Amino acid sequence: MKQQICILGSTGSIGTQALEVIAEHSDRFEAYCLTANNRVELLAEQARKYRPACVVIANEEKYEDLRDMLEDCPDIKVYAGAQALCEVVQAEPINMVLTAMVGFAGLAPTIAAIKARKKICLANKETLVVAGELICELANEYHAPILPVDSEHSAIFQSIVGEGNNDIEKILLTASGGPFRLKTLDEMRTMTAADALKHPTWDMGAKITIDSASMMNKGFEVIEAKWLFGVEADRIQVLVHPQSIVHSAVQFRDGAVKAQLGVPDMRLPIQYAFTYPDRLTMTGDRLDFFAQKLEFFEPDLKKFRCLALAFEAIKRGGNACCVVNAANEVVNLAFRQGKIGFLDMGDIIEKTLDKATVIQKPTYEDYIQSDNEARKIAYGSIYN
Repeated sequence: MKQQICILGSTGSIGTQALEVIAEHSDRFEAYCLTANNRVELLAEQARKYRPACVVIANEEKYEDLRDMLEDCPDIKVYAGAQALCEVVQAEPINMVLTAMVGFAGLAPTIAAIKARKKICLANKETLVVAGELICELANEYHAPILPVDSEHSAIFQSIVGEGNNDIEKILLTASGGPFRLKTLDEMRTMTAADALKHPTWDMGAKITIDSASMMNKGFEVIEAKWLFGVEADRIQVLVHPQSIVHSAVQFRDGAVKAQLGVPDMRLPIQYAFTYPDRLTMTGDRLDFFAQKLEFFEPDLKKFRCLALAFEAIKRGGNACCVVNAANEVVNLAFRQGKIGFLDMGDIIEKTLDKATVIQKPTYEDYIQSDNEARKIAYGSIYN
């Protein structure tokens, strides 16, 4: 029987590469459901090619457009809206759900999939950033495995496979450093969204690429690693590694370090999450150890305040990470729209974190409230 996969966010960078993995191993995998937020034309194109049982467009205003585009495909059911996303992941035939949606919107359908006891292939980092404790509790309660898809967390996971109960002394989380690694603080003040979108090694969506430029993306990955691997933040070290060859590493209590290396290709961690514990053949480039040197640097937390703010949010606990995520989504978009400068993002996130209501033991409803409140505070800092 082929494994049936639901891809939340099939039109994004992770989703499109996941479909390539499915196509390369069509004897083992099928796309059961594909979803998108707004990119209705591409979603329709994917539906025609991969023939899923259903598709969901989150933006309900796009429903009629999608339905009309697939009018001659009566075997593909068409749905719309946030509630439809939560319902479709629970479908009985689905074996695994790839959560590749961007932002807070991925939280609710991920929770629904966990409660339906689906295998979660996690690419939506905001799910653990916002509500890591809740997600881990639910995954344990419903016996839903969570396998990381981010290249860094996949590398950590691959490094601890076979290690049993051996204690992790330190996680070494690598970062490319983004396009502004060698810029001065003064130079960074004048950087535009076009500058920030020129990532040196990875091809990602606009939101994540901006987060990489500010290193907030790495801050979020520190939060993810804390929850995925049960390691406190003071035992997670960020290493700037411009070549993006060492995807991350683990240091054990005897001093041994295990790392996963490879060319920058997201298909590998996607496929590994789909097939674990098996490794299948994958076409593509192979690592050439003679092609380039490998360098590692300590991140500059004065230049990249967003990374420092992520560590501060972990320290505060409770709903602080949820607040930082919400504020970051607001300022990220505002920067892409040219409404604020690059360094303004960190200032506004810090102000939001200081002003937002503190909740030490948040429930799911508290996370919703915190997200709304933080967005209002951040919007006020931009537009008032």
